[in-house]
Amino acid sequence: MTGYYDIVLGLIPVALLGITAALTFVGISLTAAVPIGALASMAIIGHAMFVNTPTGASEDVQSNSARPPFNAD
Repeated sequence: MTGYYDIVLGLIPVALLGITAALTFVGISLTAAVPIGALASMAIIGHAMFVNTPTGASEDVQSNSARPPFNAD
């Protein structure tokens, strides 16, 4: 099952390379296209970190509270 963060991890290089290639194909210089593609990738990362925050880890710990913690000793 593909989750939100799997899609985000796939979209980061696609946005960087795809937008850079598309802008270069349209006629924008490579030195201008790369920062624009990087800004799109940064926007995707920022959305994943701050807008749709990962909260699954804390919920999993609370749901497994009936089980005692593992002791490695």
